[in-house]
Amino acid sequence: MIHLNIIVSGKVQGVGFRFFAQRKAVQYGINGWVRNLDDGSVEIRAIGDKKQLDSFMRDLKRGNPFSAIDQMQVDELDGQGELSSSFKIKY
Repeated sequence: MIHLNIIVSGKVQGVGFRFFAQRKAVQYGINGWVRNLDDGSVEIRAIGDKKQLDSFMRDLKRGNPFSAIDQMQVDELDGQGELSSSFKIKY
């Protein structure tokens, strides 16, 4: 399993992007979480296999109809971090 930290910036808060990310994660069988950051970006921790994560990131780059993605920074993390058997929205 691959563990990624993803920071998505652009018009991603107040447009349903976290719910979009959660729906896509569930669709691809990815575990982890998503949350808003104070700087207006969104942080995602995603755990899955390469094929699942590639599809997930492709959809994140496209965003939902109300978002506009300017940049997506993806870093692979060592270990599994916070293991979860689901994908949650953190508040």
